[in-house]
Amino acid sequence: MVGRGGHRGRPGRGGPGRRGGGRVPTDLPATDDLAGWLAGRLPDGWFTGAPVVTTDREEILVVGELPAPTLDEGADEAARTAAARGRIERFREETRGERMEVARQAEHRYGRKVAWGARIGDVEELFTTLSVPVMTRLRQPERLVLDTLVDAGVARSRSDALAWAVALVGEHAGSWLEDLRGAMSAVDELRTKGPVLDDDTAGDAGGVDDRPDPGDGGGGDPVPPQG
Repeated sequence: MVGRGGHRGRPGRGGPGRRGGGRVPTDLPATDDLAGWLAGRLPDGWFTGAPVVTTDREEILVVGELPAPTLDEGADEAARTAAARGRIERFREETRGERMEVARQAEHRYGRKVAWGARIGDVEELFTTLSVPVMTRLRQPERLVLDTLVDAGVARSRSDALAWAVALVGEHAGSWLEDLRGAMSAVDELRTKGPVLDDDTAGDAGGVDDRPDPGDGGGGDPVPPQG
């Protein structure tokens, strides 16, 4: 059926689910250059090395190693832990303004919120990380598992119990999750490249040349010249 303007009602160039070829709202900027951008943007001397950067659809988390405070040789583990926490707290206070500016620029560039953290040895603190509600549908057996964790005092609520369960999986299945992420990255790379046709073989049917021989009138023996 032809519309008033002569347009036959074909789908828009954007394809299914798009309007007028516009960008899908859920698309996010790539973070391939994030580590390099942070290396150039972060002030020198903040961390002892390159920070550990993790990303998901909502958040960029930057955790850097701080130099350990100097203590007496006889300091026990409790004193070292307290000193590490004090140093991390000082870093948090002294860098707050600069971190907010870096976060603002990164959010504009990569479309995600930025959270920070610092680590000294085994002591790690995360600053104002994003808490995202996760919608899920659980049947009674799954709900009973969460309720058992709540009743046993392991978690304060079903949401806490679910977070605890996810953390437990991440702790005990870390290598499997890394393998899974690697496999997904390989699939994404192949999807981005797309199929490539070999020009030399695209028109070759099994290596047999079925083109007519020069001077042949399309097939059969050549016709001898007349006259």
